[in-house]
Amino acid sequence: MLDYKNIIIKRYTLNLSFKELAEEFGASKSGVNDFIRAFEKCDKLSYPLPEGITNYAISELVYGHVPGSNNRSSEYEQPDFEWVFRQMNERKNMTLTYLWNRYQKDCRAKEAKPYQYRQFCELYNKWCEENYETLHIPAVIGQKMEVDFAGKTFELIDKISGEITSIVVFVAVLPYSQYIYAEGMSSTREPQWIDVNNHALKYFGGVPAIVVCDNCKQAVLTNRDWIDPDLNKDYAEWADHNHTVILPAKVRKPRYKSSVENAVGILEKGFFHDLEDNCYFSLEQFNRDLWKKLDALNHENFKKKDYSRYDKWEEERHELMPLPSMQYQYMERKTAKVSGDFHVRFDNAYYSVDKAFLHKSVMIAATADTVNIYSLMGDLIVSWRRASHRGEWLTDPRHLPDSYKQMSE
Repeated sequence: MLDYKNIIIKRYTLNLSFKELAEEFGASKSGVNDFIRAFEKCDKLSYPLPEGITNYAISELVYGHVPGSNNRSSEYEQPDFEWVFRQMNERKNMTLTYLWNRYQKDCRAKEAKPYQYRQFCELYNKWCEENYETLHIPAVIGQKMEVDFAGKTFELIDKISGEITSIVVFVAVLPYSQYIYAEGMSSTREPQWIDVNNHALKYFGGVPAIVVCDNCKQAVLTNRDWIDPDLNKDYAEWADHNHTVILPAKVRKPRYKSSVENAVGILEKGFFHDLEDNCYFSLEQFNRDLWKKLDALNHENFKKKDYSRYDKWEEERHELMPLPSMQYQYMERKTAKVSGDFHVRFDNAYYSVDKAFLHKSVMIAATADTVNIYSLMGDLIVSWRRASHRGEWLTDPRHLPDSYKQMSE
């Protein structure tokens, strides 16, 4: 969401242009232009603004809904997040799961449509960020996982050539228990990014309602207004598969992922110095050492406390959603044209496609085990097992015209 309040103030007090406002607030010129025009047409709000008004309230008055929410307010019963916030802060051991069940029960009594749990959590999180930006909000049990890369890297030495490459460390944390997962990566490309996120969920033993990430290219393509970011397609599909929601942090706002920032600091100021003193010739060797020290950290009692991160996680894991029966697999994607032999080439193997798609372009999405071929409209044409060796031809006779079938016979 744009910083509506300060955009209005600087527009009317300093008379900044749309271009100047866009540069100052890291937004698009058209986005600022559209908002100011909508504000000027709004008969419910004008400058000077009412004292204490929030960006959330401004968006409701100007647009009638929060931008990026697809105007869902008319379709769903809107939760009373002010009440939810008070319950979470005033009642010991209160959980969002319990409050969501209360909300669902109230909706059924009114014959109204409720949000599902993950949307409820996502909206509550955004409401808190908009209305209590500078207030410390206690972490909610089972609600979030925060992920990021550590700034410190390590050397990986090739035994034969002596070439040195970098190991980057992925870090994930559950803010309520402060339970930490970390893993070294020799590559930070999308397949490896999906893998480490899968490993984090497995380590935590469940799925949180929200995953808060940095604006790295593996996760987010663009994030101009925060409310409706453009996510990396594979990461968005990973989230859908796990029934969770991706919520990128605001650009250049580290407090929006303060738990993982803190976890990275603990690792970098702690046992990372021990790892730095070692020579590593394999990623497996590095991760063995990393996980051994991480396990000790998670079992160590907090300062002046008689419990550890592990003890708090034992409490929290029961509030996480269950892991899916099958782990999400990264998909390689490409566009290809069906050749005159009714096959498409992918990764040096050949897969037949129905004759109706001869000389047409198709989309290929492949996992380690399967190759799915789609029309450009997104309809599945055929699903194949992935070829076991280079040069393999996989052919369904039904895909071929009769003349080809006779020739093959």
